Amino acid sequence: AFGSHALKSKLNAHQLSSWQTAVSYQLLHSVALLYVSGLKGGGAGGASFAAAAFSSGITLFSGSIYALCLTSDGNPLRKIAGPLTPLGGLALIAGWAALAIRRPGLPPPRL
Repeated sequence: AFGSHALKSKLNAHQLSSWQTAVSYQLLHSVALLYVSGLKGGGAGGASFAAAAFSSGITLFSGSIYALCLTSDGNPLRKIAGPLTPLGGLALIAGWAALAIRRPGLPPPRL
């Protein structure tokens, strides 16, 4: 919320919408990371892969959108950040896939 309010005068409507998307995905997948951290067995059943995928995905997906919103059109960072967004999205999908195909029989997360 702070970013949206602080940047309202600096970003156009499309950039603000993109910023909100990045924030939403970052929040959702941070909660998923908390869930993964509660799974017993550490690396058992793909949980450690899911954690790595979520961490990478958050950084690449949300981070690249933040960079695209905060840089001007001529900035060379945009050429790097643009292609990272879909790679981050693939990492997020891989994290969910790793959770979906976890080995059966592992207990639910500790609360």
